[in-house]
Amino acid sequence: MDFLSLISAVSVGIGLSAACGFRIFLPPAMMSLAANLDWMELDGQFVMLDSWGAFAILSAAVAFEIGGYFIPWIDNLLDVVATPTAALAGVFVSASMLGDFDPMLQWSVALIAGGGAAGTVQIGTVATRAASTGTTGGLANPLISVVEAVAAVVLTILALLSPIIVLVALVAMFYFGFRAIAKLKLRKLKPTTG
Repeated sequence: MDFLSLISAVSVGIGLSAACGFRIFLPPAMMSLAANLDWMELDGQFVMLDSWGAFAILSAAVAFEIGGYFIPWIDNLLDVVATPTAALAGVFVSASMLGDFDPMLQWSVALIAGGGAAGTVQIGTVATRAASTGTTGGLANPLISVVEAVAAVVLTILALLSPIIVLVALVAMFYFGFRAIAKLKLRKLKPTTG
């Protein structure tokens, strides 16, 4: 495989992994749908997603996951399980995109980039939901859940259709996210005058 194929595969893998940080089962379900419609080819141990049965099971999991996030306080309990699971799902979907490469490269990139992207996004969603729960008693959590679900769908579609665009979008998202966090920290450190 050439360098461009590697960059494309890594970009798709990172995009799908980041989407797993928003909703764990949605990217694998969409990958399964794409494989069933012959829009993408899965190989190796990931061929198991290429069946309508797998798509049905993953779709049911997506429905339960999204539904659970609409119930205040249940959504916080889901986050306890979702945080490590999102990282594992990120590794899984990232590795599935690198099936044609050396296994050492495949799993190293999947663990570092895929797991890292999913974990970072998931930690951000957990922090956002915790802040929402603390400030609104969980009343704004369903709105946050809608935004997260939409972000998962958009990121997954972008990753599958245009991997380079999703890589640029992810870099921009992380840049502006970290910049906003730094501004908040600086604001807290500044003494108030009065």
